[in-house]
Amino acid sequence: MVDMILVTGATGTIGSEVVRQLAARGEKVRALTRDPAKARVPSGVEVVRGDYLDPGSLEGAMSGVTAAFLLGAPGPGSRHDQALVAAARAAGVHRLVKLSAIATGDPDVGPSGEWHVPGERAVRDSGAEWTILRPSSFASNTLSWAQAIRQGEPVPNMTADGLSGVIDPRDVSEVAARVLVDGGHAGRTYTLTGPETISVPRQAADLASVLGRPVATRELSPEETRDHLLTVWGFDDAQAEGILSGTAFVRGGGNAVVTEDVPEVLGKPARTYREWAADHRQAFI
Repeated sequence: MVDMILVTGATGTIGSEVVRQLAARGEKVRALTRDPAKARVPSGVEVVRGDYLDPGSLEGAMSGVTAAFLLGAPGPGSRHDQALVAAARAAGVHRLVKLSAIATGDPDVGPSGEWHVPGERAVRDSGAEWTILRPSSFASNTLSWAQAIRQGEPVPNMTADGLSGVIDPRDVSEVAARVLVDGGHAGRTYTLTGPETISVPRQAADLASVLGRPVATRELSPEETRDHLLTVWGFDDAQAEGILSGTAFVRGGGNAVVTEDVPEVLGKPARTYREWAADHRQAFI
């Protein structure tokens, strides 16, 4: 059993589930968040304040930790991962697991393909035992469709018929929890995907089948996609441009990838998008 595991980004989609799964296994868990008062964690989990812009808070959070899950917010110029790795090195953390993204470092992805490169490099050069997780598109991204579906409106399609190995975030978190605790994953970079490639129209069809009513899609041009990212999702210009290049990569078939890394680590198949949709049906009603 690992003595103490630190989970950063502990209130987000992936981090909160990593905390839950580790706690369920009986591990000692410390959850890092900028606002501990708002954190909702399982009984027995220690909650600490930490801010990437406050190195002292990170050093305190890493004290006594033997394994850490690193979830730095990606984006142009982000140095979150480097700050976390520096604090981990100073504290003598033995094992680091970094959440990255599929196709990181691939020049065809464009600017967003570089967002995790410095963080991955920092982890590899840390001197600790490291593992990098590169998940594909999250099934939970379609939660952003919920309002449109409730109103009977078509959902936005930014990637045309481009395919992705869409993954259930629960599988990502389960892999992270397993790698944090178990040996045998040092020096590995896992590309985490679902069991099939699927397009946005196919996701909409699966969701429609689960909901029992039509879910239409509306294909957005690159210009419309950029406007959607700026006005609806609230991204700045640099973030929007990075994501635009990523959507073009998907439209061109670059993300049509399925691996066996989830089954290899977990010993069971990855969940399908339809399974995720069935389990989250209430979010769209």
